[in-house]
Amino acid sequence: PPLSLLAIGSRYSRIMVFLDPPSATLSLLRDSLPDSYVDKVANPEAQLQPADDTTAHYGEDDEVLAYVASLAAALSKSHDFSPDTWTGSLGPYLSTLPSLEGDDAAHDLIDRFRAAAEKAAIGEEEDTEDEEDDFGGEVLTNIRFSLAYGGKILLHQTKLRLRRGHKYVLLGQNGVGKTTLMNAINNGKLEGWPSHLKTEYVDSGSNVDPVHEAKHVFKHLLASTGRPEADCKAMLDQLKFTDKMIDGTIGELSGGWQMKLRLATAVLVDADILLLDEPTNHLDHNTVGWLTQYMQKLTGTTVLIVSHDIPFVENVCTDVIHYENRAAWGPHRKLVHYRGKMSNFVEKFPQAKHYFELSTTDLKFTFPEPGRLEGIKTSTQKFLEMERVNYRYPGNDFDTLHDVNIKMSLSSRIAILGANGAGKTTLVKMIVGDSQPSNLGGDCKFFIHHNLRVAYVAQHSFFHVEQHLEESPAAYIQWRFKDAYDREKIESAGFRISDEELKAIDEFGLEGIWSRRVRAGVLEYEVKKRHVREKDNKYYSKQELLSMGFEKLLKQTDEKIAAKEAGLDLRPCTTTEIQKHLDDFGLEQEFGTYGKIRGLSGGQKVKLVLAAAMWNCPHLLVLDEPTNYLDREALGALSSALNEWGGSVLMISHNKEFYSSVCKEEWNVGGGKVVVEGISMAREMKAVARKKKFDKEETGDEKLEKAGGNTNADGDKYKDAAQNFWGQSLPKKDARNFSKAQKKGDVAAMRKILQIPHGKVMPGYENLGDGKSIP
Repeated sequence: PPLSLLAIGSRYSRIMVFLDPPSATLSLLRDSLPDSYVDKVANPEAQLQPADDTTAHYGEDDEVLAYVASLAAALSKSHDFSPDTWTGSLGPYLSTLPSLEGDDAAHDLIDRFRAAAEKAAIGEEEDTEDEEDDFGGEVLTNIRFSLAYGGKILLHQTKLRLRRGHKYVLLGQNGVGKTTLMNAINNGKLEGWPSHLKTEYVDSGSNVDPVHEAKHVFKHLLASTGRPEADCKAMLDQLKFTDKMIDGTIGELSGGWQMKLRLATAVLVDADILLLDEPTNHLDHNTVGWLTQYMQKLTGTTVLIVSHDIPFVENVCTDVIHYENRAAWGPHRKLVHYRGKMSNFVEKFPQAKHYFELSTTDLKFTFPEPGRLEGIKTSTQKFLEMERVNYRYPGNDFDTLHDVNIKMSLSSRIAILGANGAGKTTLVKMIVGDSQPSNLGGDCKFFIHHNLRVAYVAQHSFFHVEQHLEESPAAYIQWRFKDAYDREKIESAGFRISDEELKAIDEFGLEGIWSRRVRAGVLEYEVKKRHVREKDNKYYSKQELLSMGFEKLLKQTDEKIAAKEAGLDLRPCTTTEIQKHLDDFGLEQEFGTYGKIRGLSGGQKVKLVLAAAMWNCPHLLVLDEPTNYLDREALGALSSALNEWGGSVLMISHNKEFYSSVCKEEWNVGGGKVVVEGISMAREMKAVARKKKFDKEETGDEKLEKAGGNTNADGDKYKDAAQNFWGQSLPKKDARNFSKAQKKGDVAAMRKILQIPHGKVMPGYENLGDGKSIP
């Protein structure tokens, strides 16, 4: 340090090393001294100093001040302006100065000095707010803090000042740490956060908690708010909760009604600060209107909002707090406060105009084309059709959906609209195969193509992802698809084989379903029974197997065959291949390969869920509230990708700006009916057969060959076989044996299976040679 004062034990004398202290910091310290101190700084040696003597002379106070300035300079350099740190580091020295009067003089000096040093180091460059000191409302908190998640610094020495009655919106791209900041505030984990402030946090509803969902709605509201029954009942009535909903469990409510319940809890709790994380998620238009009016009337409560619903934010917010990264601040972000609504913010910060435009700049999503769908020749040919379909939940005495008449093709771009609880998700579950019509087998028509591949991004898709929090996104996709089919889907409730079905399979002696064919318009499955030779396998129609109780087994078989049609059996499920796929959805390697799912933001989890759903190249993409967690740029990228993609799109969304940019057909669900409006225009046919080609990763031998070494033969160089030398079709057993020999590179075995005479070369299989010599 510029000046060191060392006193080590009683045997040592006081050692003083005189070096020039940091002049700027020392000047700030002297400027912070009280007026009463100045008269007592006189140094007799300095007064006797000749005019031409430039030697520095220090009095006792000067020595202490210089050393304190050195300590303060080190703290400033590390951007540590914590009051406790400064008091603990500087207090023991300044309190020894006889020139400071009063017990609190040293403490007051440190506060003034710290504020001056902070302003010099950060304040002048920072310009983190344009709010005047008299801009209305009691100041609830005015702190400076840093925030990290895991090993990543999200905010560094940033300022946060909140006033009572203001509604602040937190703006920033997905992944900057908005939800992390809300959680830290709610848990009182921010440095300097006032402990007396009461907060109430309304989360986005992305996490599924079975314990929470088992709770009784009304009892939960009473226990959470501590308010009288009359107040709680009045609030639920205002939000149009039915008696059945009030008396039921939280898990029985749809996503929209669960969000209403969280909002009702927040309204009834008398909090100083209300934290709303994506409060319009799953809400219908009328409920968003109610929430908007409530927010506008709030005067005594401060609200901090994270939302990608820009019209809602524009109507309720009074201030904008923006995550920014400026060159003068180094690599870390800070919070910058702007007074006024979103539109005022964009006027001051034109780079943020994308918040009002559903467009994208650099971000782009690339969806894999769906591939061929057997029998579908044009983009307008139906792959799904329902006529006179009803659906009734078990135990109900009325139909949730009645007389549904719809159809879909690869050109379909459909938005499902309706109030919360109208039956939108119920309809979607029938389409994706999670449920069956109540009148199936009666007078209804229910057709879904047997090879249709569906990607379903549901409201609670996060539940599955969050079973793998300690894994990377790439590892999660690898676990899910390593067996060349969607393991997560096969293990879901809609595909899981029940004990009754297992018993029926065992009694029938069924060993497995080996293949499937369409014969005379009837779907048939090749069944292998135990202790029966392969050549004696029999084909059974789908209806015959369903009548035997093999429903879920058939669903699993169809799913695995559809996955093979997509080429999942050929696609390498390696980290490199998966990361290339994640790159197409805007999830960089930092997060996709090296990060953990636990560290992903809500928007990044949506990208992961979307990427995982699209791994099997689906023909139909079903999105349930896709706008809930994506920022505007990501929504623009999603809209562009959907419009370029060759598959069919079905979405549930309350965001008209988004769904109208993609969908020209609307299904309005209400009163048990589905009313179709508009029409999806014919599109280019992109679901066609293509050669499945994937980049192979270099093996160790290939790398060795590049380095000048040797390499082993690659079995993939041999062509698959369908016929033998004489033009006869290969039996299935021979085809399987040929495949095994092919992988081993056993040329003699392959020639034998193909019945190639000795000395002859089979056209198209020249690499098998003539049998006289090893090729």
